Amino acid sequence: MKLQCLLIAVTLLATVAVLTGCGEQEQIVEEIRSIKTVTVKDLATKQVRKFSGIVRAAESSALSFEVGGQVEQVNVDIGDRVEKEQVLAVLDKEPYQLVVKSAQADLMRARANLTNKKADYEREGAIYQEGAGSQKRLDQARFGYEEAGAGVKYAVSKLNLALRDLRKTTLYAPYDGSIGKRLVDPHMEVAAGRKLFEIDAKGDMEVQVDIPETVVNRLSVGAATTVALTALPDETVAGIISYVGTMAGAANAFPVKVTLRDPPTDIQSGMTAEVTFPLQDQNGQTGYLIPPQAFLPSKEPGRGFLFVYDPATSSVKKTAIRLSGAQDNQAIVAEGLAAGDIVAVAGVSFLSDGQQVRLMQQPSQVKPEAFQLK
Repeated sequence: MKLQCLLIAVTLLATVAVLTGCGEQEQIVEEIRSIKTVTVKDLATKQVRKFSGIVRAAESSALSFEVGGQVEQVNVDIGDRVEKEQVLAVLDKEPYQLVVKSAQADLMRARANLTNKKADYEREGAIYQEGAGSQKRLDQARFGYEEAGAGVKYAVSKLNLALRDLRKTTLYAPYDGSIGKRLVDPHMEVAAGRKLFEIDAKGDMEVQVDIPETVVNRLSVGAATTVALTALPDETVAGIISYVGTMAGAANAFPVKVTLRDPPTDIQSGMTAEVTFPLQDQNGQTGYLIPPQAFLPSKEPGRGFLFVYDPATSSVKKTAIRLSGAQDNQAIVAEGLAAGDIVAVAGVSFLSDGQQVRLMQQPSQVKPEAFQLK
């Protein structure tokens, strides 16, 4: 009898516990998977070459006066920052002012002559209308009037040229920038067109490199490069090939320009730099070295998939790629990746497109959405 009562009590307690548990909500959280990654940066060594070059402003100009004369003022020096339309140098204006006055006097005489010739033509016309004149005298008067009109136009042109030359005695900065070279001093006599300054535009910087003929055909405009600055040994700058020359210069080398992306603020024109160039393979592609365990196979030969991490969404994207061989026990990816991409290299068979993940060096996170069971 006692045993039967004990069994009934235990059953009641278990029933109460079950009912109580059913009335509560239990939260189950799912941890975000940690992934091991590599950052895409290593080009296949057989596909890169390094060359030295000089940093220059992307826009640079040699400045000179369009007229000659004696330099009266020089207002800037090497390294000075200048603004657009700032006065850099001024010639002695007096000779040009005298030419302007002479042209003004010639114009006054031409206009006076035009007035006289017009009066002669009108007088001969009136006489001819009365029947007392001749056609010859009328034609001569008309010719004199037209010639005087042309003389006025010529005098106006001379005056405009004289005024233009006077304006050109002041040399202005064509844009914001800095003075790279100064080749003039006050009281010098300079000829028209003689280079007096070199000005580097404020803004974009580039590296100018001479590339051998054996390599230049394996470069392409728009390809990414890496630039190391001799004066800033701890910094590298991303660059893009912006120009590949088509005519060889000294030593049969071709000029190539690399535009710098987000260069350091303390970079200066004239600094030396070493540029790492990616070289195209026979198919016109460059390659990045990626560990083989990072790939998912594809049905197409020479193709595969990688999971690329997106820092903005903390998720991975399944990305199709093309392979172009192997090097140092790593695969060479010719298409589908860019420098700076973050690629998952372990456990990829457990990943899916758009899956939330965290990098191994990041603190553990939990998805904000928790499943609720009732």
